[in-house]
Amino acid sequence: MARKPKFQKPAGMHDILPGEQKYFQKIYNVCENISNFYGFKRIDTPILEETELFSKGTGLTTDIVQKQMYNLKTKGGDYLTLRPEFTPGVIRAYIEHGMKNLSQPVKLYSMGPVFRYEKAQAGRYRQFHQFNLEVIGEGSPMIDTQIIQIFYNILTELKLKNPIIEINSIGDSQCRPYYKKLLVNYFKSRESALCVDCRRRLRENPLRILDCKEEKCQRIISQAPQIIDHLCEECHHHFKSVLEFLDEIELPYHLNPYLVRGLDYYTKTAFEIFSELPQKTEEKEFLAKNALVGGGRYDNLVKLLGGDDIKAAGAAMGVERVIEAIKIKGIKFPKSPNPSVFLAQLGNLAKRKTLKLLDEFRKAKIQVAESFGKDSLKAQLKLADKIGARYTLILGQKEALEGTIIIRDMKFGKQDTLKLEKAVKEVKKRLKK
Repeated sequence: MARKPKFQKPAGMHDILPGEQKYFQKIYNVCENISNFYGFKRIDTPILEETELFSKGTGLTTDIVQKQMYNLKTKGGDYLTLRPEFTPGVIRAYIEHGMKNLSQPVKLYSMGPVFRYEKAQAGRYRQFHQFNLEVIGEGSPMIDTQIIQIFYNILTELKLKNPIIEINSIGDSQCRPYYKKLLVNYFKSRESALCVDCRRRLRENPLRILDCKEEKCQRIISQAPQIIDHLCEECHHHFKSVLEFLDEIELPYHLNPYLVRGLDYYTKTAFEIFSELPQKTEEKEFLAKNALVGGGRYDNLVKLLGGDDIKAAGAAMGVERVIEAIKIKGIKFPKSPNPSVFLAQLGNLAKRKTLKLLDEFRKAKIQVAESFGKDSLKAQLKLADKIGARYTLILGQKEALEGTIIIRDMKFGKQDTLKLEKAVKEVKKRLKK
């Protein structure tokens, strides 16, 4: 029986092993290429920010702030938090660096790890990765639509066909207070049937109840008043325009009148994108319940965090969730080709000369494989054959002393000897053929 390792990764965290890295690289490459096309620029903010940035920006009554943040106190007495999301940090950077003086809107993207103390279960991690878009300095409903379009394009580029867009408007400070009163009146008469968290939410922020995934709460929510019936004129017009733009670019969407985001700063448009309609199998059910993308408009956040009254919108994509969707759907990405050249060496002098030769191949942008730990030529040729190398370069003690090298054609078994300094040029010529 294998011994249990002394040290293991913390609960809810995960190692991204070499075999998994291809998924992250593919997703980030697609995200960056599409974002660059739409004029977004990359911004990296610190993993640690002041705790108040999130308690104020994300919202004191949100589950993120109340239950999920990793907080610490430094030796100097500062209260810092591992970022649970990107947006407050990006807005802080926008204000701090005077980006309001740039041509508006400012379009930014971010990617990297975020941290939340989630219950450890399938598909949920306490350190996970997001790709994030923000458009700051523009209030047009067209921006809301374009953000949805960009993420829709990213998912389809990753071969996740026909993503499902769910969308709603959650109003603003003009119409939301009245709607909250309606919700309180509705849920109060049914309070005893709500889960413990929703009873607390009823007192602190009744909108959060609509985000509850508990089955008994879902039944009650399904009969609750709908905010789209109580939008003010401006919010109604904004939402109507977003839907018209989605129709214009022929993106299919589903109106979900109970969709709210788990963050306090959202106004007007709120949306989520899923990969799958509800299915019976457990894996398909995972895709149906877990949004791959979530976002919307947050017109008050810049002002709330100490900046001017500047409108903004954005969204985030969960990278691990997208990877899970890719695996469930059995999507295969083309494998990176194996090196066409293997460099075999015999003896210490040959190994020393190989180090320089390897660097010459790197400068020539020719991928080469080697195995410095194997001394047997037979073992090295076997490895070259296993990876499918077309040519093996053999440098033994005799060749190292004479300044020559052997090129062996692995397909036909033919080999030639040439000057060591001509090896890179000769290989390049043969590979072109």
